[in-house]
Amino acid sequence: MKNVANGFKEFIMRGNAIDLAVGVIIGAAFGAVVNAIVDNLLTPLIAAIFSEPNLDSVMTFEINDAEFSIGSVLTALINLFFIALALYFCVVLPLNHLQKLRKKGVIEEPEGPSEDVLILTQIRDLLLAQNGGPALGTSSAPSTPDVPTTKPPVPPVA
Repeated sequence: MKNVANGFKEFIMRGNAIDLAVGVIIGAAFGAVVNAIVDNLLTPLIAAIFSEPNLDSVMTFEINDAEFSIGSVLTALINLFFIALALYFCVVLPLNHLQKLRKKGVIEEPEGPSEDVLILTQIRDLLLAQNGGPALGTSSAPSTPDVPTTKPPVPPVA
């Protein structure tokens, strides 16, 4: 359990873009479930401690007609914590385990391009050769998609 807690701490502390993207996408999916659990189970329990109907009405005060609600902020923080915890256990922990298995050699990583990519490369080379492009196997992808690597054929003048 201590290893899991340390892994969760590392996940929170590092700024990996892939982890962030995964967190945003899957967090949206988990959001509704976690919000329902927090709003309907945890928040009423915490509010009951303060003898309030919900956590939003806990620790509210006014200054010059401006209302401050610390309970609403606490609700948002509880939601954030449980969403991050759910993401860690459902996404990050399994992916870390998969990476460890790949490093040990238990799961083989794919070598080279897939068969589909090889076939598409052959088709591209054949089309370039038919249109007067470079020889087979010597073509390369253009640096920008808008700039063609070969000149289009000129139609004969009648």
